[in-house]
Amino acid sequence: MRIPNPVLIRAPAARWSIYLLVIFFVGYHFGSALLYAGPTNGFDLGGALVPQADIHPGGPPRDGIPAIDHPRFVDAGRADFLAPDDRVLGVDRHGIRRAYPVRILNYHEIVNDRFGDEAVVVTYCPLCGTGMAFLAEVEGRPRSFGVSGLLYKSDMLLYDRETQSLWSQLRRQAISGPSRGALLRQIVLEHTTWADWSRRFPDTRVLSTRTGYRRDYSVSPYPGYARSDAVYFPVGAIDRRYHPKEQVIGVTLNGVHKAYPFAELSKAPGFVRDRVGGRAIRVFYDAGHRTGRVLGEDGGVLPSTIAYWFAWTAFHPGTLVWQAPQGTSSP
Repeated sequence: MRIPNPVLIRAPAARWSIYLLVIFFVGYHFGSALLYAGPTNGFDLGGALVPQADIHPGGPPRDGIPAIDHPRFVDAGRADFLAPDDRVLGVDRHGIRRAYPVRILNYHEIVNDRFGDEAVVVTYCPLCGTGMAFLAEVEGRPRSFGVSGLLYKSDMLLYDRETQSLWSQLRRQAISGPSRGALLRQIVLEHTTWADWSRRFPDTRVLSTRTGYRRDYSVSPYPGYARSDAVYFPVGAIDRRYHPKEQVIGVTLNGVHKAYPFAELSKAPGFVRDRVGGRAIRVFYDAGHRTGRVLGEDGGVLPSTIAYWFAWTAFHPGTLVWQAPQGTSSP
């Protein structure tokens, strides 16, 4: 589904109404702490791997959006606060299945968790639509992450409490601080509906709304954002081949980046066979649940990222893009 017109909101009044709603909800839930957010939220950006001018305060101060450090979970049957079409981030690791509702992550963005003896950090950036999970161990030591309140190319910057280093979610890398240049290892995470995840994993546990914070998780702090053309923070040149909020499955293999737009995948029945970075893969797309996953030659699921088109291309401007063969159309 291509759009020939520039990626701009045509009705300024509608654009500003969305901005004001976001400001209202953020201000309501995070209160007077917003008044004390400095331009760097107290982080030392000296020697950063990205231009300091491209790092922007998002509004809340450091930890103004509180990470969940002691997550509580309930059985699937007790997750009555979820509707079938609610979005969740699902992790299936070492036989442990957990679902993290996006309606909760909109207000927290980070969950510091453990899968057995393994420290894992689950992250979600509402502005980029990106849910990603990483092993929370760097240089042999576990790390605990918080929300810095800063953004790079409209994407969240995490920070680790042990070294105060800033980490870019989509780069998967520390961009400043003592850990600068270190990489996080991404693990498999699925961004899908609660109906889909709970059907495939009925033994899943679900992040509880008992987070220790007073938030109305039934209300989104970003009303209308996913359907609008709005990109709130500078990301550089916007690739206009698709709507900025077109969702894509992004995969990186052997240094090669490739995007599979949902609009293209919807034209291909079943799955797509492809090669990325010299590796054979299969990309499955589920139109009903607006999700997909990438499998390797051995049938194992590979880490991939569902993201908004503008975000994926902002971080991977030379990305390859899969397109359905000419003559195919959506079923």
